[in-house]
Formats: sequence, C-alpha cells, structure tokens
Amino acid sequence: MNWLVKTLGSSIGKKLLMALTGLSFCGFLAGHLAGNLFIYGGRDAFNAYAEHLQSLRPLLTLAEAGLVLFALIHVMTGLLLFYQNWTARPDRYAVNKTAGGRTIGSATMPYTGVILLLFIIFHLFHFTFVDKTNQTIFDIVLISFQNPLYVTLYIVVMLIAAIHVSHGFWSAFQTVGLNHPKYMPLIQGLSLAFSIVVAAGFGFIPVYMSLMA
Repeated sequence: MNWLVKTLGSSIGKKLLMALTGLSFCGFLAGHLAGNLFIYGGRDAFNAYAEHLQSLRPLLTLAEAGLVLFALIHVMTGLLLFYQNWTARPDRYAVNKTAGGRTIGSATMPYTGVILLLFIIFHLFHFTFVDKTNQTIFDIVLISFQNPLYVTLYIVVMLIAAIHVSHGFWSAFQTVGLNHPKYMPLIQGLSLAFSIVVAAGFGFIPVYMSLMA
C-alpha cells in the first residue's frame, strides 16, 4: 500500500491519474455524443432513449458516481500539478515560446479545464437536475435552445472542449507510455480528429434545435 501512496503522490503518479481519468472522460464523451444523436430522430426517439437510460438506474447511478469520483480526481490533481509547476518557476518568461511542441491546447489546459468544469455544473442543473414532471427532456432541450444566448454559450464551450481534448487525448497516451515515434503522429492525428468530432457533434445540436424551433 505504501508503494501505491508514494507512486500516486509523485509527479509521475499524478500525471498517470490525469491520463487515466482523462481517457475515461473521452470515452464518456463518445458515448454521450452517440446517445445525443437520437435527438435527430425526433421527440419520440430521443425521449425513448432517455427513458431507456432511466430504466438502467442502478447501473446509471454507479456510472454517475464513478464519473463524479473521476472528475474530482482529475480536477484536483490537475490544479495541484498546475500549482506545483507555477511555484517551481515563479519568474514567468517575458516571451511565451512555442518551442518543444507547445500548442494552444497545452498552454491553456488548466484554464479550459476550469471553464469545462463550470459548464458541466451548469449543464447538469439545466438539463439533468430539472423538474421533468410536466415536460419531457426533448421539450426542455427544445425550449432551452430557443434562447440565442444558450446556443452561443454551447457552441463556444464546445470549441473550448475541442482545444482541451486536442491536447489531452494524445498527451494521455504519451503519459501511459504509448509514445513511440512511429505511432505518436497517428495518435496526435486521432486526437485532433476526435476533438473536431466532439466540437462539431455537440456544437451542432443547439443550432439544429434552434432551427427546429
């Protein structure tokens, strides 16, 4: 047990936690997007999908608890690593160089991560923890995206999510040791493609729903 505590307490251990929890969220995003595609089938199709999820409530509750735990680990570990890196180099560079593969994704990971966390909380209270007694989830989504502010917010946040994922996806593979020079360009390409799919897939839904309204 001591070796596990020491490993997870080290810088490498924290980065490994970040990688594993981050990859789990990528998997969740893929599954969540696949489910949201039912919205293009109309009210009945999307509501049927939502009802099917609720019928799996024991498993769904377990999955939700796991996501909350992973989110806490991911956020707290990320903030701790950011703080440690910041304090280890208190004198910031006068010029922010892009050498060494530094990208907008890698440079903004802590900030985009915090924005995504705040958005997820907003999203949960807006669509999940809302009274569905007199309206279905499809109606809630449809009414919400009649507001141009909501549409704009979701599109902007999906672009931020793409920036975050574009670096986090391939960086996670690198952290777990899958960083062979032969395969890393492919993984980076898949990372970029996945981030685009996430942004476009989630970002077009509010546009589509606003046009339906």
